[in-house]
Amino acid sequence: MERIILHVDVNNAFLSWTAVERLKNGEKLDIRTIPAIIGGDEKQRKGVVLAKSPIAKKLGIQTGEPIYFARKKCPNLQIYKSDFKVYYKYSNSLYNLLSEYTDKIERFSIDECFMDMTNYLKNRKPYDIALEINRRVKENFGFTVNIGIANNKLLAKMASDFEKPDKIHTLYKSELSTKMWPLPVSDLFMVGKKSLPKLEKMHIKTIGDLAKKEELDLIRAFGKYGKMIWEYANGIDNSEVIFEEQEPKCIGNSVTLPYDFSDIEKIEEVLLSITEQTTYRLRKHELYASVVNVQIKTKDFKVFSHQKKMDTATNSTKIIYEESKKLLEELYKGVPIRLIGIRVDGLSHKDEIQLSIFDNHKNDKQEKIDAVIDKIKDKYGYNSITRAGKVDLEEIPDKLK
Repeated sequence: MERIILHVDVNNAFLSWTAVERLKNGEKLDIRTIPAIIGGDEKQRKGVVLAKSPIAKKLGIQTGEPIYFARKKCPNLQIYKSDFKVYYKYSNSLYNLLSEYTDKIERFSIDECFMDMTNYLKNRKPYDIALEINRRVKENFGFTVNIGIANNKLLAKMASDFEKPDKIHTLYKSELSTKMWPLPVSDLFMVGKKSLPKLEKMHIKTIGDLAKKEELDLIRAFGKYGKMIWEYANGIDNSEVIFEEQEPKCIGNSVTLPYDFSDIEKIEEVLLSITEQTTYRLRKHELYASVVNVQIKTKDFKVFSHQKKMDTATNSTKIIYEESKKLLEELYKGVPIRLIGIRVDGLSHKDEIQLSIFDNHKNDKQEKIDAVIDKIKDKYGYNSITRAGKVDLEEIPDKLK
């Protein structure tokens, strides 16, 4: 099975996050709409441009240049100090959202992540998942991301750097010759300014030129570095998504619906689908949940949520669905909804929970059923077996027309 890797990159992160935080605190002006930068203390004549607004970019201001020169290009430039406390807050919010889709996430930097979706697609198309993530980030946080989709980390990162902002791009190996090879060789990841003159002397101007060059010639000229950039130019990268093997504090899933739903029975079908995905992951971590939370977003973007502490911790799909269904009934007032989500908290291991004789029998029975279903899913694919009353999220538009 070929890997599916997503690279999620926040557009103009520091300036966007500063803008969102200021608007959240009552500011009327969105600094993304004026000539603005994030930088150091101009009075001390030090500091460089860390981020710039689209208008500042059009005026020729570049990331990394001294603020002194940026001011010369734009006398009315507005400068805002960096605030890494704010940046980490939004970075963590993004990471938590991405964690709803896979447990294998690598924080490549404060504003970009790799996601290994290989075993987490659940019969959904990678592009559809990327589209949902892109949409949810905008709706939930107010900033935008670029997402690259590929079969390895290198190509996913290259894809996310294509046209910006707020875009989704694919870069599969079959697309190298049309999407990556025509680009200047300087656009290839890990090709720096120092190596460019030497590459130009070898008549290498594009990534395609580099890809078609004899590998041995590049090794003679650059050593191990030559081998690496030749492989990168040919889309070769076997590096793994490096993620922390740590127990999650909560597990959840949500789905933005293809259009506003008002039929409670259909909404319950979607709830069952995302509950099954959530409890499947819960069991993979060998954890039990004592709290279940259901959230809905109405057609006018109002968010409502209810949660309940269960009498006994469980990882049973049936039991958690029954509780979440009750919460949905309390929440739903007939207004069409555009998003529904479920989250389980209060996680613990089996030896940490106390069960009565009745609860133990009930849990054991459900555990056996879930174990059989999970085994079939693991062997034949997540969607090889479905529960009665569960809607296939991939088929929502057809089922509900």
